[in-house]
Amino acid sequence: MVKEIFASHTDRMTKSMESLKREYSSLRAGRATPALLDRVMVDYYGTPTPVNQVANVSVPEPRMIVIQPWEKTLLHDIEKAIMKSDLGLNPNSDGTAIRLSIPQLTQERRADLVKSVNKKAEDAKIAIRNIRRDANEAIKKLEKSKEITEDENKKAQEDMQKLVDQYIKDIDRIRAAKETEIMEV
Repeated sequence: MVKEIFASHTDRMTKSMESLKREYSSLRAGRATPALLDRVMVDYYGTPTPVNQVANVSVPEPRMIVIQPWEKTLLHDIEKAIMKSDLGLNPNSDGTAIRLSIPQLTQERRADLVKSVNKKAEDAKIAIRNIRRDANEAIKKLEKSKEITEDENKKAQEDMQKLVDQYIKDIDRIRAAKETEIMEV
């Protein structure tokens, strides 16, 4: 029973980590990357669809993203979606493709991004701690219903804490790497 609790809560912690990594990949760190457009949605026949599912997204240069829609009718919709997004980029269209130039980040913008990175890391840590709390409550219920002993309860909670510590260490490592990437000139 304890193993099932660990398995389900470990899965939730892993999903929290993956969510943090996705959030970080969509942050603009001064380099062009197709992941910047992951959250930009285009209205495709009435359905909000990510840009990378309606167009080829490539990075021919370190500071340039080229978007080639599969249907030319989508060109204008993609431009509008990029303008509405929080990326702060101006699309340039030549009739067949859209070019996004990624400007050099200012020191002030880098500091703002680092704050955002730290906030996202803290949110992920809070999510991990909430998962720990849920797991510990489930373990305590098992003890109350006499399915496990008090010693097994303590051991399970210690093991859960070790797991949480490992995830938080991973979050800190990922945060530090992203901070370094952002502050790199």
